[in-house]
Amino acid sequence: MTNRLKILLLNQCFYPDVVSTAQHLTDLALELTEHGHSVTVLTSDRGYDDAAVRFPQNEEWKGIRIIRIPSLSLGKATKVRRALNFGSFLAICSLRLLFLRRFDIVVALTSPPLISFLAALFVRLKGGKFCFWVMDLNPDEAIAAGWLKQESVTARLLQGMLNYSLKHASQTIALDRFMRERILAKGALPALVSVVPPWSHDDKVNFSESGRLEFRERHGLSDKFVVMYSGNHSPCHPLDTLLDAALRLASDSNIAFCFVGGGSEQMKVRQFASSNRLKNISVLPYQLLNDLSSSLSAADLHVVVMGDEFVGVVHPCKIYNIMAIGTPTLYIGPEPSHITDIAYSEQLTNCFVTKHGDADAVVAAIRDALTRLENRRAVYVTNQQATAFSRHTLLPQMLRLIEADKLEASAVPEVVAPSQF
Repeated sequence: MTNRLKILLLNQCFYPDVVSTAQHLTDLALELTEHGHSVTVLTSDRGYDDAAVRFPQNEEWKGIRIIRIPSLSLGKATKVRRALNFGSFLAICSLRLLFLRRFDIVVALTSPPLISFLAALFVRLKGGKFCFWVMDLNPDEAIAAGWLKQESVTARLLQGMLNYSLKHASQTIALDRFMRERILAKGALPALVSVVPPWSHDDKVNFSESGRLEFRERHGLSDKFVVMYSGNHSPCHPLDTLLDAALRLASDSNIAFCFVGGGSEQMKVRQFASSNRLKNISVLPYQLLNDLSSSLSAADLHVVVMGDEFVGVVHPCKIYNIMAIGTPTLYIGPEPSHITDIAYSEQLTNCFVTKHGDADAVVAAIRDALTRLENRRAVYVTNQQATAFSRHTLLPQMLRLIEADKLEASAVPEVVAPSQF
């Protein structure tokens, strides 16, 4: 049996929040606890998508110690407000870390951006090992989104912080081969960078006929062909082409577009539907994990979107739950990408591949999927490819990587000065 390890998990989101990183980190925390390790989580006391939601600041849950810290809640309407929110969380997190004792392993994700830097400093100061789980890559994401100029002082500072995190990580976990290539290009050692995609929640998410019918009836979709975008509405996943397709199909009463989730771009969807007086668009909030099977099963065609500049920067993790459900998929984005890797390897069946700006192709794909509707049930029954990305396949891989990271830590070293970043 593996020696009992003291493990600290760092991320802005954790149980009971429902955003993707919270769900995956919760899965990992429970798995680590089940294997006899002592797990502490340092996270936010606010809901990620709805900051008005508050969680207890100290909680013991299923053997996991959860420490939740406060931060500013100025909304996400502007880049400045988002930066202040993130900055306040990082500042308070820094102070809280000073009062924590040494851990054998510290696992840091990437929300807020570059919390990994705090984890690397913590380990350098107090000892232990640092495992960097890269859910998205910053400042690359901010630069690709146009929020930062690549040669700006801020971008160079943030890049230095990222490089420091990569240099001092004893294990870095990327989500796909494109992200790994970006990380290696920054100087990380190949032997220390592994790829483990974020798993589907196949223990809780599967096709539900009763849930499908109930969800569709509740939201007025019973007699519709439902095109669904479910997940984070982010600038990294531009929805303009899909919205343009919805506008072109406004006169077709058989087709409905359902946007489920949250994020800064969801308001744009509402505004687009309102300004164009579209009755074929509905917008719904994030669904609880226990309700996810019903909402995902309600779709006849799921949409996955990847911004042209974001391959290897962010990861389209929504694809795995879609594969678990078995629904046909419409991909809007560049090639090659992780989605086209899966589609062209025939692991993702019934996938329509289109590009940004080509609304005609998106409309054609939707109409094509509609004509295949009579075969939908066969698709659900025969889709077995999702097992490669299931929780039961990938979570044990994560566990082995973290447990292999238990090499005896060196004595407490000096903190590296900023000039050495």
